[in-house]
Amino acid sequence: MINFLSLQEVNTQYRNDLVEACARVIDSGWYIGGNELTQFEKDFAYYCGAKHCIGVANGLDALILTLRAWKELGKLKEGDEVIVPANTYIATVLAITENRLIPVLVEPDSHSFNLCPDNVEAAITAKTRALMPVHLYGQLADMPKLLKIAERHDLLILEDSAQAHGASVNARRAGSWGHASAFSFYPGKNLGALGDAGAITTNDGELEQTLRALRNYGSHEKYKNLYRGVNSRLDEIQAAMLSVKLKYLDASTAHRKEIADIYMKGINNPLIYLPLSTSVSALTLDAHVWHLFVVRSEMRDALQAHLLREGVQTLVHYPIPPHQQQAYCYLNHLSFPLTERIHREVLSLPIGPTISREQAYQVVAACNSFRGSSLV
Repeated sequence: MINFLSLQEVNTQYRNDLVEACARVIDSGWYIGGNELTQFEKDFAYYCGAKHCIGVANGLDALILTLRAWKELGKLKEGDEVIVPANTYIATVLAITENRLIPVLVEPDSHSFNLCPDNVEAAITAKTRALMPVHLYGQLADMPKLLKIAERHDLLILEDSAQAHGASVNARRAGSWGHASAFSFYPGKNLGALGDAGAITTNDGELEQTLRALRNYGSHEKYKNLYRGVNSRLDEIQAAMLSVKLKYLDASTAHRKEIADIYMKGINNPLIYLPLSTSVSALTLDAHVWHLFVVRSEMRDALQAHLLREGVQTLVHYPIPPHQQQAYCYLNHLSFPLTERIHREVLSLPIGPTISREQAYQVVAACNSFRGSSLV
């Protein structure tokens, strides 16, 4: 069986370094807010091309706290509208509603499935205050166009970079385009911790200081609280693990691109639609870091069953769009035909850092042998 992703195999590659880093933290006797966190924040900010990095407990908190900080700074207020792609994972929308802001869902770009600049323009109202482009599957959204729109309408941009560590256009990486960017280091991400972890990058020093307080009970100085904050801290162990894996991230990304290239050149089944790119992706090979390799098929369930019989494990990212979730029942009446089609048809093929070229060719053969049987 070709597993979709084996985290054990992924981390075994770095086991000695990880064990050494873990022992270093244990022996230090300092487990929250110490040198490991400081060093990782410095290194990851540099990697992204941003001035500041603020470690938090997870990717959802990174989104929530950034919007919350803008509210504290008077840049957002309850009832303001935030434009977001309708086909995103629910976490993006949760961050908006958690801050009592209004999510304005728009159809994505029909090629990349990222936030569509034209649809953003059409959705802007007098209440619009922010854009949340999601770099879906590891491909950078069309940030040059979105930046121009934001500048024209005086809007904030919060990048959801949870799947796009290292993705870039014109040598400018995810995490350095918006006013802020939220990252997840969930274990299955391209840069994954050994537990939950997240971070925010920004060039805004005032935002940085506000976020550092908010993540630590709203405290800028011990026992003094500026805000009604939360406990959302990236601990020393996870910071140390991430520092180890950051050193190998570019090599891991190169391997993902190699596997993606095998799929793109080898899969030629007319029943399977390969990923497409926006024109922005043509500017650089680094625009897509292939967190996921997502194909589409009108017979998605039959294709998934066929691949499983052929020894290939796949996953669906994601079966139900946010506006059709029970949690957002008041949005259930909305219709987004492209988004709904995407969620019906998408299937993610194995593309982890431990997938071998031989296994990739086996996946290609399994895809090309699919004949559209309705038997599942």
